[in-house]
Amino acid sequence: MRLFKSREEKEMDGIIQRLEMNMSNNYKDNAQDNLKELEATLNAFRSSGHIKPAVITEYEHILDGYKEKMKGYSHKDQNARYAISYASCNWNSNQ
Repeated sequence: MRLFKSREEKEMDGIIQRLEMNMSNNYKDNAQDNLKELEATLNAFRSSGHIKPAVITEYEHILDGYKEKMKGYSHKDQNARYAISYASCNWNSNQ
């Protein structure tokens, strides 16, 4: 990593930081949104031409790593036995 980064690199690093935070807190939907945001931002910077090709390649590798890491990463794959059964909850405190 370089000491001085461009505005674009700092923006992508901020997205990566939010992505990591959401993954560590198990906020799967937010992490998926961050991944999409990172990809869109990278594509926008690539098409603008304001960022060096070496930097683009670096962030493409980072993006590919997160894509691989997050395959099947959603709430849909959670174990059903951990879901709350509302029928078994006693919501009425008068009973």
